[in-house]
Amino acid sequence: MAPMLIHPHINPVALQLGPLAVHWYGITYLVAFALFMFLGTRRLRHEPYASLTGAQAWRRRDVEDILFLGVMGVVIGGRLGYCLFYKPGYYLSHPLEIFFVWQGGMSFHGGMLGVVGAMLWFAHSRKKPWLQVADFVAPCVPTGLAAGRVGNFINGELWGRVADPSLPWAMLFRGAGEAPRHPSQVYQFLLEGLLLFVLLWWYAHKPRRTGQVAAAFLFGYGVLRFIAEFFREPDDFLGLLSLGLSMGQWLCLPMIVGGMGLWWWANSRSLDRGA
Repeated sequence: MAPMLIHPHINPVALQLGPLAVHWYGITYLVAFALFMFLGTRRLRHEPYASLTGAQAWRRRDVEDILFLGVMGVVIGGRLGYCLFYKPGYYLSHPLEIFFVWQGGMSFHGGMLGVVGAMLWFAHSRKKPWLQVADFVAPCVPTGLAAGRVGNFINGELWGRVADPSLPWAMLFRGAGEAPRHPSQVYQFLLEGLLLFVLLWWYAHKPRRTGQVAAAFLFGYGVLRFIAEFFREPDDFLGLLSLGLSMGQWLCLPMIVGGMGLWWWANSRSLDRGA
């Protein structure tokens, strides 16, 4: 039997300034937003954005505005998505607790829907094609997801399913019993974060038909998250649902199908300049 790793006890508060507590998880959000800004300014050099002129031109101010709207979409959509997808009965009975964001409870899929709404608003207000906006944003997202998984690991939350004790990286998590578990936060960091970023950034670096980069994100995230969910402990108040799949896996299926459909539709169109 291999010696088991023990999750390090890390104080979730990174910095205490009197009554003000700065949490590591909040820092990972700031890192995610900073990475988006960094990558977004470099995305401006990719086609079709680099060659668009006039009213259709893309500028640094557009990246800043998308980031601001995206932050609102992540927070509002992530919270509402968690309440509706995971605990609808509870929050229908306790509607005011929807606003108690400090108690935790965020959903990636809800946050994604919030970001989609933010991109729709941005596209409408700037008179830009919505899929062009989605293609711009997609490759800049996975690094933010990776930062979030680092926060999950620091907090020792969202741990994995019980693992074979002989697994070299099996880990004991405080509050998860005495059985070794998969460090699923690390798996998701590597799959949905780093791997998806490398693949998307490479794919988006060359001109693609409008909608194909966004489609690649939907399909890629859906598949990688679906795989990672096999190693992640289901929410204790839900467990596994129909066909032995978790809620996260069921929410990924529309992304996979939607990504394939969008890519097929985009591929049927002629190669354009992002219009």
